[in-house]
Amino acid sequence: MKDDRHSSLRDAREDIHTASDVPLTPQSASPAYRLAFADNDFLCREELRPVRLQLELLKPELMLDEKGIDSTIVLFGGARIPAPEARETARTPRLAELSSFYDEARRFARIMTEKSLAAGGHDNIICTGGGPGVMEAGNRGAEDAGGMSIGLSIVLPHEQAPNAHVTPELSFNFHYFAIRKMHFLMRARAICVFPGGFGTMDEMFEALTLIQTGRMAQVPFLLFGKAFWEEVVNWQALADSGTISDEDLELFRFVDTADEAVEIIETWTPQAMRSRLPGRGDPSS
Repeated sequence: MKDDRHSSLRDAREDIHTASDVPLTPQSASPAYRLAFADNDFLCREELRPVRLQLELLKPELMLDEKGIDSTIVLFGGARIPAPEARETARTPRLAELSSFYDEARRFARIMTEKSLAAGGHDNIICTGGGPGVMEAGNRGAEDAGGMSIGLSIVLPHEQAPNAHVTPELSFNFHYFAIRKMHFLMRARAICVFPGGFGTMDEMFEALTLIQTGRMAQVPFLLFGKAFWEEVVNWQALADSGTISDEDLELFRFVDTADEAVEIIETWTPQAMRSRLPGRGDPSS
């Protein structure tokens, strides 16, 4: 991280070293003597949760700013979806079938990264959860194109290292799910949701809720795999029951290929999104 300090006051990092280079006495060995910002035991106290939340918000934000990243393309999707070459290891036959979406995610990320680089490399940067499966495919596609990509990992009980295709200086790790999800959406120019489980659905429905309630600007919201998503969620039943409005079904669009997704993103307006819905001018309906 570059140092853009404009203060004439002593750098706090210098004092971390100075404070540790003192004679060992009962006083200097006491936890009370530690600098507060260099004291992990203190920072992890329950009362310091508001500070930790702020730190998790600030660290990625500052580092993304320093990299000149203005907007992102977010990919949500299942960690268990294998690459096609590993489909024989899938835990179920259906999961093996879904491996085709690994290739679509990888190809989509490559195309979008190539377009981003051609436009200066500050917009439409691929952003994933940093893990395996669809997330790996997205970061891998950006790497195929020679571009950078973001990985927003989360500490889980069975910790996994970030996938090897995330740009190292853009590989972040979170304790708080809520702050992680904020970072997914703060710069999102488009949201692409691939087949997945509880985590993918949590991310998808939170983003849809923010758009539905006007807490987030409407962006292209693409669900890859129409057959999958119509099987696991009865969208029309929600509208028919009145728990959502018919207009809420216009907030997203089903796609099955990278080419479909790229075309929608490049020609997107809220009005164009509505015109593509079945029964609203879509010639394929």
